[in-house]
Amino acid sequence: MIERPEYLKKLIDFKDTNLIKIVTGLRRCGKSTLLDLYIDYLKNNGVKENQIIHINTENRDIVFEDDNELYNYVKEKLNKDKMNYVVLDEVQNIPEFQKAVDSLYIKKNVDLYITGSNANLLSGELATLLSGRYVEIKMLPLSFKEYLSAFDENVDKEEKLLDYFKYGSLPQTVELFKINPDIVEDYIDGVFSTVIYKDVMQRKKINNKLLLESIIKYIYQNIGSPITSKKISDTLISMNRATSNHTVEDYISAFIESYLLYKADRFDVKGKEILSSGFKYYSVDMGFRQHLLGKKAGQDMGHILENIVFLELKRRGYKVYTGKVDNLEIDFVAENSDGITYYQVALTTRDEKTLERELRPLQKTEDYYPKYIITMDRDLETDYNGIRKINVIDWLLNK
Repeated sequence: MIERPEYLKKLIDFKDTNLIKIVTGLRRCGKSTLLDLYIDYLKNNGVKENQIIHINTENRDIVFEDDNELYNYVKEKLNKDKMNYVVLDEVQNIPEFQKAVDSLYIKKNVDLYITGSNANLLSGELATLLSGRYVEIKMLPLSFKEYLSAFDENVDKEEKLLDYFKYGSLPQTVELFKINPDIVEDYIDGVFSTVIYKDVMQRKKINNKLLLESIIKYIYQNIGSPITSKKISDTLISMNRATSNHTVEDYISAFIESYLLYKADRFDVKGKEILSSGFKYYSVDMGFRQHLLGKKAGQDMGHILENIVFLELKRRGYKVYTGKVDNLEIDFVAENSDGITYYQVALTTRDEKTLERELRPLQKTEDYYPKYIITMDRDLETDYNGIRKINVIDWLLNK
């Protein structure tokens, strides 16, 4: 079991607070394992077995037809004289689950934890019922640091980074890779198909799986590049696949809601505003991209590196935008409570013209926020008048 210390710490920090802890993220990214680790923590710190009620709604041995059945089941198991730790995995599978969650929340002796694989979990009625009464822990597949923890400490980090690029970082993928890399593809295919079928097609009542896969395949081919629904629609129509801008937009929304994709809005650095065009999309996991694109997946290492940096910034709690400064582009404008940090991403900047191209937009911001160029170069860390160039492995392993 690969430890997820940063996510685990968040759960521990919020233990026994009057907030529902909601862990969201892609299927098989490790949400259930995280809750198992947290339950182990509880047991190791004095919580008795009968104080923990753990329900996985995907376990067909226990089926709840509606919120009443779920609520009554949990209520019967509550220990009246002690705090109860109630864990509900994939709670969105139960009709009207919001009402059961709200009823359990108001009990003084219940500390409630739920997980979900769809962003709609926190929209609509649940968001209204629980406004201001929950904390969301947004979970991603393994960071490179977590990924490396599954291997011997003397492993070749550059070699493992290339594996990370190719096979992705779902926890089970890593374990299967250690057994036999040849079996990883079948597992990724299974996870991807499950997400497409359960979290996109069933939830959105979509029947055209071929069109769905064509759209996400196009986006995966163009990660890190500005994409419009019209451009996707026009491309598919030219391939004799009937669609429309509206359909493409609906499908992309479904991909984002199921955490297959993340959207990076475009930010005007000097105008200090989010722009309505020029946004980009990034994959939640490189293994999915490899699965859909095959050999073509490795032909654009620069954008793969960019995708990895984007995900790591999300893990570190940043709001991540693509940047515009005058007529130039900054790969990422990362914002948190401490302010803004700028990032350029390039495979290498050893060529003088490439270095100049990466430096220019950072120089034009004309502000004093931290600025970085992240590359695969194994050079000593370099400073260009306040703009720091860092190797990506060093950056991924050291905050």
